[in-house]
Amino acid sequence: MRVPTVLTRFLSRRVGLKPEPDDKRAQALLAAQDKARALFAEIERSGLIRAGLSESQVSREIYKLSRDRYGAGRHWHKRILRTGPNTVHPYQVDPEDRIIAADDIVYLDLGPVFAEWEADFGRTYVLGEDPGKQEIRRQAEQAFREVKAHFLAHRDITGSDLYRFAVQTAARMKRDFGNEHAGHLVGEFPHERIPNDRVSLYIHPKNHAPLRSHDNAGRQRHWILEIHLVDRQRQYGAFVEELLTLGA
Repeated sequence: MRVPTVLTRFLSRRVGLKPEPDDKRAQALLAAQDKARALFAEIERSGLIRAGLSESQVSREIYKLSRDRYGAGRHWHKRILRTGPNTVHPYQVDPEDRIIAADDIVYLDLGPVFAEWEADFGRTYVLGEDPGKQEIRRQAEQAFREVKAHFLAHRDITGSDLYRFAVQTAARMKRDFGNEHAGHLVGEFPHERIPNDRVSLYIHPKNHAPLRSHDNAGRQRHWILEIHLVDRQRQYGAFVEELLTLGA
C-alpha cells in the first residue's frame, strides 16, 4: 500500500523513510500534464468556450468535464477563465464576471489534480479573426519557448534571473509582462509550501536561489513557467503555462 504523500514527507524528514525517486516523480508530473493537455484539447474541440455565456458558466462546464471524463474532481487552485479586458488581470485579481463575445480573446488556467499529482496548464484562445488578438496569442507561445530555452541553457539560473528574462522577452515583443512572478513549484498534492511566502517558491524577482535546487526531502524541485503578455492600450492579454523543468 502506498503511504499517502503528506505522511511520506513527514516520515522522510522524521525517520529517514526514502522519498519517491526523482525519476518517478518526473514521470508522474509529465503524466499529469499529458492528461491536462488532453483535457484542454477536448475543451477546444467540444466548443465549450463560446459566445453568449458568462465566464462562470463556462468554467462550471469545464469543471464538470474535468471531473466526469478525466477524474479531476479536485483542482489545487481556483479555476481561471478570463475574457476580453479581464485577460489583463493576473491570477490574484478577481474581476467581475463577463459575457463572452463573438470575437473575444480567452485565457484558461487550470490546476487539476490527477491521482494526487498536480498539473498546472494554461492556454489562450481567440474566437474571432482579430489580427491583434491572434498576434498576442502567438507571441505568448513564442515567449514561453524562449524563456524555457533560456532556463535550459543556464544551469545555475535563479528565480530572479529567469523572471527578469521573461520581462525582457515581453518587452522585446512590445508587451508588458502581466504578473509579479513567472511561475511556481509543482509536485505531489499539496506541493511544498511556506505559509505567506510569495518569493522563495516562485519565479520571483526577489528569489535569488537557483531554480535547480532540492526540497526538504532532498528531491529535485520542479517548476511551472507562466507567461502572461498584456497589451495595456487595447486592454487584452494572452497566457501560456506548463512545466518548465520537464518536457520538450
